[in-house]
Amino acid sequence: MKKNSIKYSRMNGEVQREISTIISREIKDPRIHPMTSVVSVNVTPDLKFAKIFVSVLGSEEDKENTHKGLLSAAPHIRSLLAKSLNMRNTPELEFIIDDSIEYGVNMSKKIDDLIKKEEEARKDY
Repeated sequence: MKKNSIKYSRMNGEVQREISTIISREIKDPRIHPMTSVVSVNVTPDLKFAKIFVSVLGSEEDKENTHKGLLSAAPHIRSLLAKSLNMRNTPELEFIIDDSIEYGVNMSKKIDDLIKKEEEARKDY
């Protein structure tokens, strides 16, 4: 399977959807923060490994605890994934904390604050 093929991108999307559902509905680990979302998934073309990029809305401690909880639940998530998807191989899961959403929110807030300061400075003139 080629990395740029439609089948490959469809597989990534399907795995992302299933893992997101499994984390939100099936996993009951108290370390996993309730505001955890699967941002993206990269499955290797041979279906042996998958990198799951997860975003956690919370403190650094919440992110760390969620990562530990996901790592310990990875074999169970993998078995549930194998049952829900009809795949030749079920990939080994690697969870990576992704801060891109939080970074985007912070940058958007900084831009809004800058715009407000500029508007206030224009009013003063």
